[in-house]
Amino acid sequence: ITIRELEAWKSSNESFALIDVREPYEAEIVQIGGTLIPLATIMDRRNEIPVDVKVVFHCRSGARSEKAIRQLSEIMPTDRFYNLEGGVLAYIDEIDPTLTRY
Repeated sequence: ITIRELEAWKSSNESFALIDVREPYEAEIVQIGGTLIPLATIMDRRNEIPVDVKVVFHCRSGARSEKAIRQLSEIMPTDRFYNLEGGVLAYIDEIDPTLTRY
């Protein structure tokens, strides 16, 4: 899912969950929302991921969130999982350039 699609979902009150798979220190630098579940803990904390709504995973650039979806797809249905293309960096570039890049 692109940043623009995510923003459209927000505007239309689409029901979805946002999961941030970055590390806590990264979330302290900049946030775009979502529940923080670092990639290293994703399998142990999979019960915190909703199964009844779309779930958008994000990280700094999109690579770790894609990996999280691959890991979870082995044990959970993935037709509701979406990777935020470009992650936080794309959000900064396209939506809010005042946020801190790292």
